[in-house]
Amino acid sequence: MSPEWVTIWAQPGAGLPGWGEMAAKYSIPSRRSAVMSNRGIVAPSQPLAAQAGMSMLQQGGNAIDAAIATAAALNVVEPMATGLGGDAFALLYLRGSNQLKALNASGRAPYATGLETLLDLGYRRMPDTGIHTVTIPGALDGWCSLLENYGTMSLAQVLVPAIQLAQHGFPVTEVIAHTWQMNSAKLRPNAAAARTYLRGGKAPEPGDVIVQPDLARTFRKIAEAGREVFYRGEIAEAIVACSEENGGLITMQDLSDHSSTWVTPISTNYHGYDVYECPPNGQGLVVLLALNILEGFDLQSLGHNSADYLHFLIEAIKLAFADGSRYVADPDFTDLPWERLLAKGYAERRRSLIDRNRAAKAVEAGALSTREDTVYLAVTDKDGNSVSFISSLYQPFGSGIVVPDTGICLQNRGSLFSLEDGHPNCIEPHKRPYHTIIPAMVLRHGDLFLTFGVMGGFMQPQGHVQVLLNIVHFGMDVQAALDAPRFRYIQGSECICEPNIPPPVREKLADKGHRIIELADPYSQQFGGGQAIMVHPTTKALMAGSDPRKDGCAVGNW
Repeated sequence: MSPEWVTIWAQPGAGLPGWGEMAAKYSIPSRRSAVMSNRGIVAPSQPLAAQAGMSMLQQGGNAIDAAIATAAALNVVEPMATGLGGDAFALLYLRGSNQLKALNASGRAPYATGLETLLDLGYRRMPDTGIHTVTIPGALDGWCSLLENYGTMSLAQVLVPAIQLAQHGFPVTEVIAHTWQMNSAKLRPNAAAARTYLRGGKAPEPGDVIVQPDLARTFRKIAEAGREVFYRGEIAEAIVACSEENGGLITMQDLSDHSSTWVTPISTNYHGYDVYECPPNGQGLVVLLALNILEGFDLQSLGHNSADYLHFLIEAIKLAFADGSRYVADPDFTDLPWERLLAKGYAERRRSLIDRNRAAKAVEAGALSTREDTVYLAVTDKDGNSVSFISSLYQPFGSGIVVPDTGICLQNRGSLFSLEDGHPNCIEPHKRPYHTIIPAMVLRHGDLFLTFGVMGGFMQPQGHVQVLLNIVHFGMDVQAALDAPRFRYIQGSECICEPNIPPPVREKLADKGHRIIELADPYSQQFGGGQAIMVHPTTKALMAGSDPRKDGCAVGNW
């Protein structure tokens, strides 16, 4: 395949004013074109879920209706990554009023837990799995809050595709099957988890048809009775019984007192683009801090994914994670200085710490795990309303515990609490933990420009930065921006790079003091997966991409 042919095929930035020459120079060898429509697009990480959302748009629903239908379908077809036992965050752009809304649908620790409780149980750091990592599931309440405030369809209507997929079965796609297989050992110790997800004692192969009757029954109960059955009724009772059976601390009060929170998005302006994230307890702050630091460098002149370019990105992200590790926590428990952290003067001081020729080793951001799974979806409707939505169990299959006879896998989000007394993120009763899942939106001159997100735990802020810079500085369209090879900062001076970042670039990074870790599986799911919908600045056509690192696709409405 010649470089000339690649440029013609990919056409990054095609049709965007002033971007043509730059886009041709930095084209990425994509085998996918951006999906385009002027009547709505749904872009998730699995094709059947895309159709679930699209069916809502075709029935006259709006972006909010489609987003919830898509999210519910992903519960069925990507069960290791998301579910009713997990959490969610969302950003909404309402075209009619030109408003941006943010919803925090993350759950809290049980009232009966706390630092002394965990220490008395013998923990010196939060465990990765098990009942004491379970926080109250927030996703369903988030769905209901979104629909009640801004949707046009009922909960029962948007759950129809998920119920059908769970009841009648679906063929497991390749990336999902691989992740399922890689995490099957986590499921075996819990009888309900093994019965739900390991048919015949093993994970499915690609093309195996999986039926989930317990989950279908749970969805039907929710469709009939709403959130009350989950947070106050028989499903809540089943969750509490499961917690008690496993030595947990969740009570009916923990579930009945749960509610989502409408919050004000936080933002920064990066070279004329207003980038929005949800505020802490989510780690979207890390994205904005990194962008503020990077704004002071002439990144475009360095060349896309050159060693110098990647060095600045890694060092900026390293500094941003250090601040995130210190300041991202539940704002109901801690006074968090967001405005001071996002001040351009603060970014200048942080930027001055970057040595252009040497990787820093002394920046402390904690040990960042590389084993997370999440689903992200973007939806924009024909009227210009848009939803950036993300949901997760945290690590694959969360806590590894399934509530018997419900199909609900409980998240392990509590594993991100600190057990350091006095730390803003130290575990406390009814407190939300540091959260990795972050949806994003970008406005340009006051209008919606980009709805996007990247999955993958601590990869998410890094993915946001890399994808956005691909568009802003190198003129890539959304598909090429997602296709482009990525790095992932781990901790200290350690990073990993995708194999299509050339060896000479990696060698130059090593010369600067970066420790490039070679993966046993270079194509492993360490670099996240994203979706994005861009609004053409003149025609207002919708242009969408879906990450080839996942099974998904973008689907346009006609």
